[in-house]
Amino acid sequence: MAEKKLKASVYIALVHGPVKDKAGSTVTTSVTNLDIHDISRTSRTFGFSGYFIVTPLKIQHQLVQSILDHWESDKGSLYNPDRTDALALTSLVDTIEDAKRIIEQKEGKTPLVVATGAKLESQGDENQLAQQVMLDSRPILLLFGTGWGLTASMIEQADFRLEPIYSRAFDDYNHLSVRSAVAIYADRLARSL
Repeated sequence: MAEKKLKASVYIALVHGPVKDKAGSTVTTSVTNLDIHDISRTSRTFGFSGYFIVTPLKIQHQLVQSILDHWESDKGSLYNPDRTDALALTSLVDTIEDAKRIIEQKEGKTPLVVATGAKLESQGDENQLAQQVMLDSRPILLLFGTGWGLTASMIEQADFRLEPIYSRAFDDYNHLSVRSAVAIYADRLARSL
């Protein structure tokens, strides 16, 4: 099957801090091994340009870097070259601003920052986002919050708020893992671009 190239560069940022906790307080969450691997693989599968893990905690940087270093080593890359290939898209940054600077250096344009969340008041769906991107000719930085989601100030600073993934549960249960949400949004966005 012929590969279909996306019409815009798409980057994912998994934000660990600052995010909200269950009580609505601003916190920094821990990076999980599954998020590192699975979101890297999703990014690679859908032809995205990069995946940023955003955490200000230096101890978390050490943990993540040791995992990335393992898969860059001869032992890791020989054991599972597909995982090494996917993790090559993954970068570790302190802030969303750092991710935006890296994208601007690489792409020559500031990214269109897109917020996601289960309870967002959206500006539109993936098709409307794709239309906006085609008009602006800018790369996309798609933000996902860990914990209980992105902070209000982060959402306000975003250029676009993407329509939530709606629950189909009879009791409106809507609490996907961030890995699942990333995969659903990635598929929808890739179909639109």
